[in-house]
Amino acid sequence: MSELGNFDALTPEVIFDAAEEALNCRFSGVLMPLPSYINRVYEMESRDRQRYIFKFYRPGRWSRAALLEEHLFTLECLAAEIPVIAPLRLASGSTLGTAADGTFYAVFPKRWGRALEADDDSDVWFRLGSLLGRVHTVGAKRPARHRLRLDPRETTVSEVARLLTCGVASQAVLPQLTAVLKELLRLLFAEFHAGEVIRLHGDCHKGNILERPGEGLMVIDFDDMVSGPPVQDLWLLLPGPVEECGGELERLLAGYQLIREFDRSGLRQIELLRAMRMIYFLDWCARQRHDYNFQERYPNWGTDAFWRSETAALAEQLGRIARYDPCFGRT
Repeated sequence: MSELGNFDALTPEVIFDAAEEALNCRFSGVLMPLPSYINRVYEMESRDRQRYIFKFYRPGRWSRAALLEEHLFTLECLAAEIPVIAPLRLASGSTLGTAADGTFYAVFPKRWGRALEADDDSDVWFRLGSLLGRVHTVGAKRPARHRLRLDPRETTVSEVARLLTCGVASQAVLPQLTAVLKELLRLLFAEFHAGEVIRLHGDCHKGNILERPGEGLMVIDFDDMVSGPPVQDLWLLLPGPVEECGGELERLLAGYQLIREFDRSGLRQIELLRAMRMIYFLDWCARQRHDYNFQERYPNWGTDAFWRSETAALAEQLGRIARYDPCFGRT
């Protein structure tokens, strides 16, 4: 099983040396850790009082080529005047640096914004749809050859295999977990049809959208960029299961279709994509379960009680996929 690297060697000295080499300037002693589940992210201040965000990427997660594809996509969005936070060009001429411990990193300008607020009657859903339509217009211009492709035959099947063979679930809970995962795979193989495949943000939930007063919405953090069906970036914004969010979804699509066409048959993939994301997240956690930060944050991860809860959630998702959905014509 391929486990992810850690940040044990990423000391403050390594961070400051990388920062000063990256931007060819001196930095003050400000090193403020920012919340990040996957990477290590710090706010830093140069001697001339400019604030920057340094992101050190999780070792072993993405190749150099994959990270440069993320940067290229973000820079292309910026060039199209889409409000995104793109990486800065470093003193080396690249947007990607390598710290002394071998960790890849990027530098971003500091941008302020408030959390997105969207209620049932808000026009934010229309604005979100328009913004994503613009992002996807750029995303459709070229393929991403080094990023994951959202397809159960390429990703989910290997994730399930790792979960069932790596020893994270005890024999007391493994048979039930195995049964529900194999049934989900059967349904995914039978019903998943990606249709149009383009570059996507990949993790487009509300936490990755900022509202900047006087400027509008801004998309941040393209770290999970993938190739896949456009609907992936839409359903993650919804506040609940698709059958409970018809109004929000329609306003989202109205804004999106103002910019580019949307194949409504893709809506049938939403609950399949939700199941794939649930499995992906379990596999991702399993791969970093030996990281001490993960163990501190999730001390009960992998217990029998944990797996019983997760198996029940997966079974509920299986039922949601299988049952009749009059909104989208499923039988």
